[in-house]
Amino acid sequence: MSTTLESVRRTVEELWPLSGAESWDAPGLLSGDPAASVERILLAVDAVSATVNEAVDRNMDLLLVHHPLLMRGVTSVAEDRYKGALLARLIRNDCALIAAHTNADVVADGTSAVLAERLGIQHLRPIVPAADGSTGIGRVGVLPEPTTLGALARRLADVLPPTAGGVLASGDYQQPVTRIAVCGGAGDSLLGSESVRDSDVYITADLRHHPASEAREQALTGGGPALLNVSHWASEWLWLDTAAAQLRAALPGAAVDVSELRTDPWDFAILQ
Repeated sequence: MSTTLESVRRTVEELWPLSGAESWDAPGLLSGDPAASVERILLAVDAVSATVNEAVDRNMDLLLVHHPLLMRGVTSVAEDRYKGALLARLIRNDCALIAAHTNADVVADGTSAVLAERLGIQHLRPIVPAADGSTGIGRVGVLPEPTTLGALARRLADVLPPTAGGVLASGDYQQPVTRIAVCGGAGDSLLGSESVRDSDVYITADLRHHPASEAREQALTGGGPALLNVSHWASEWLWLDTAAAQLRAALPGAAVDVSELRTDPWDFAILQ
């Protein structure tokens, strides 16, 4: 019996319930015929020209991404605009598009949990717990043995796929760290949370100048975490393997692959 897009959608929403999505988010089925057959699924962080072309060229029936293509208001899908061009290419080639975004961040094995586990962080709990206490945004836990900020930064660089930006650190290279807070994707909104303030280091992406500077000064003045800033794409890419394994188990009739393409927006860096 063939797997339909509708059955895949139901599976996706069972694994990553839409009820867990933030109010501003727009996950779910973005394009495609629910009655269409789905035999081949490609997972990627972003729906961009490279991953859309890969999905079409590899005859995928579904591109499942982390970041919704239509998350912000769109008033036109004309093909002289990139979102319209991507949707048209997918539709013409019978490739559906589904997104699992913040609803995939908050689950027990979501983006932050996967990154934390790859770093060996134990006894994880959410930075901002949901009502059930076991799910929520970010993760905080402890390393089995203390390390230094520099050694942790190196471990982080080894775990993540390479990007032009690498790993940026704020803090003393030799300072000891044991308690680690992690938020995959943009996480400077959590800098003021108690779990982050009480940690030795906070790992996240997209840290802006002013929030990072204020957190650094507070750490120097009254205590607070060191900071490790990484690529947004890289911090969430690790989750794709976990998601693919879950989909393979739930949809044995479908072949599920993970895109190896880098969709971090930066191509190179010049060190001064």
